[in-house]
Amino acid sequence: MHSIAMNNARTQIDQSKDVMSRISGHLELLSDMGQDFATSFDIDVTLSHGLERITNYVGAEGGALFLLNDEGRKLTCTASVGPIEIIGLTLGSDEGIVGRCVQDDTGEIVRDAAKDPKFKNAVDAETGFSTRSILCAPMSVKGEKIGAIELVNKKGGDGLFDNNDLFLLQSLSSSAALAIINARMAEALVEQERVRRELELAAEIQRSLLPAAGDDDFPIHGVNCPARTVSGDFYDFFPLADGRICFNLGDVSGKGMNAALLMAKTASLYRCLGKTIHEPGKLLAKINDEVCETVTRGMFVTMVGGIYDPATGKVRLANAGHEPPLFLSTDGSYTAIPAEAPPIGISPILSSGGGIPEIELDLAGGTLYVFTDGVTEGYLEDGSEMEVDGLKKLLIDNASLSAAERLQAVIACISREGIALRDDLTLLAIDDALQSAGRDKAPPATGGDGDAEKTMLHLKFPSQPDRLKLVRNAVYDTALLCGCSEAVARDIVIAIDEACQNVIRHAYKGSPDGEVVLDINREGESIVLMLQDYADSVDVSTIKPRALDDVRPGGLGTHFIREIMDEVDFVPPPGGTGNLLRMAKKIS
Repeated sequence: MHSIAMNNARTQIDQSKDVMSRISGHLELLSDMGQDFATSFDIDVTLSHGLERITNYVGAEGGALFLLNDEGRKLTCTASVGPIEIIGLTLGSDEGIVGRCVQDDTGEIVRDAAKDPKFKNAVDAETGFSTRSILCAPMSVKGEKIGAIELVNKKGGDGLFDNNDLFLLQSLSSSAALAIINARMAEALVEQERVRRELELAAEIQRSLLPAAGDDDFPIHGVNCPARTVSGDFYDFFPLADGRICFNLGDVSGKGMNAALLMAKTASLYRCLGKTIHEPGKLLAKINDEVCETVTRGMFVTMVGGIYDPATGKVRLANAGHEPPLFLSTDGSYTAIPAEAPPIGISPILSSGGGIPEIELDLAGGTLYVFTDGVTEGYLEDGSEMEVDGLKKLLIDNASLSAAERLQAVIACISREGIALRDDLTLLAIDDALQSAGRDKAPPATGGDGDAEKTMLHLKFPSQPDRLKLVRNAVYDTALLCGCSEAVARDIVIAIDEACQNVIRHAYKGSPDGEVVLDINREGESIVLMLQDYADSVDVSTIKPRALDDVRPGGLGTHFIREIMDEVDFVPPPGGTGNLLRMAKKIS
C-alpha cells in the first residue's frame, strides 16, 4: 500500500510539473508575442512571425490567419505557415469552418474535417494536401470581429488537437486581435495627423492668396472666415496701372479639399487675367472657359467681378450666379444687383455673345457690399438666420464705423466661440465715402497770380489703340468733375484722342510697347492736360495743321486739337526725354 501511495504521489507531482511547465510555456509565448506586437512597426510581418510561433508551439503542420475586410463580407488569408501557401485566398465571411468560427465568435476543434459539412476541400483537391483535423479560434475584441487563426493537422500522437491547444490558441488569437486593433488605430492617428498637416498647409496657401489688408483710407476691404480649415470662398482686389481697382468675390460649390482647389484655381485665374482684361463680363467669360475644361463632379463657382474707379466713384460689375450684391447709397436706400448669368463652370455657352452682361454704378459716396450666402444664412445668437434684411439693418446700424470695422461687426454676429459655423463667411466692401469727399472739395484759392494747381487725374497706359476707350472715358469724367459742361467735355475728349493717336502712330510708329502718361490739372478757371511720351524727340516745327480743303487722308488731327483747345504747346519734358504736349481749355 505504501508503494502504491508513493507511486500515485509521484504521478501527481509529475503531472503537476507537466501542467506547470505547459502553463509556463504558454505564458512565455504570450509574453513574447505581446512584446512583438507592442514594439513592431510592421503589423503584417509581426502577425506572420506570430503565426509561425503558434504553429510550431502547438505542433501543427500548417496554419493560416484570416482577416475580415472593411465591409465584413470577405475573409482573406494574410499570413500562412506550412507546406501549402494560401496567402490571398478569399472566402465569404460565413464560408467554411473559419467563417463559422468568425460568425459564432467561438473557437472549435474539428477532429475529422472530412465529416464536417462546412469543410471546403478545394485547396486539398488542388494541392494534394490532406487536411485531417482543424483547430480554429476567432480574433475579436469586445464584439468587434477581426478574423480568425486556423491550424491544421497536429503532429505526433493521435494527430488530434485537444482543449489545451484550443485554450492556448484562443488566448493568442485575442492578443493578436488586440494588436491589430491597436495597429489600425495608430495607423489612423498617423493618417489623421498627416491630413491635418496637409489641411493646415492648404489653409496657409489659401490665406496667402487673399490680398493684404489696406490702410483705413483704402476704398476696398474684405474678410474671409472659413467654416473648416480650408475654404471654398475667396475674394481679391488689386490696382491697375491706370489707378482703377479690380476686385472679385466667389463661392465654390461643395466643401473640403475639392472646393479649396477649385477656389485656388479660380482666384489665380482672375488675378492673372484681370491685369490685361479690364471688362469684367469678358473676364468672367474667359475664366468660365478655363474652368469648364477641367471642372469635375458637377462643381461650379458663383462669382462677382468688377472694376472700381476711385477718381469717378463708378463701378462696372458682372455677376455670374452669385448672391445679389447690395449698394447702400448715402440716403440709406439699398439697391440689389441680381445675377444676369449662370455660375461659372456649368456651361461653355456662358462665354458666347461677348461675355456676361455688365452693369455700371455710380457709388457717389455710397458703399457696395458683396458677400457669400454663408453670411445671409448664418445663425444669429437667438438661432435665427441673418437673412438679407438682417444684414441690411446691421450695416446701417454700424454705418459710423470704418468699412473694415463694419465687416468685422457682421462676422462677430455670426461667428461665436464654441459654435461651429454653418458655412464660410466672406464679405467685400467697396466704400466710396473718402474718395467722394476728396472729389467734392473745391480747388484751393490763392491771391495774385490766380488759383493754385490741383491734380485731377494721373493716368499711365501703353501705346495701344484699344486702351484709348479707357482714356476717353477717364478724360470725359474728369472734365465734368472739373466743372466743364458736357459739350466742352466731349470736345476735350476729341482733342486728347487725336493727340494720343498721333503719339501711337507717329512718335512710337505703331509699337505697342511704348508708355504714355496723361495728367489733368485744374488751374484756376482752366483745365490743363499734359500728355507725355518717351519716344524720340520730334521737331515741333514740322507739326503744323493742314489746310481743310486738302482732302488727303490724315493730317487733320492737329487742326482739330488747335480748334478745340485754347492753348496747345510742346514744352520741355522733365529729364529731357521724349515729348510733352500741354493743352489748356477754359472751363466756363
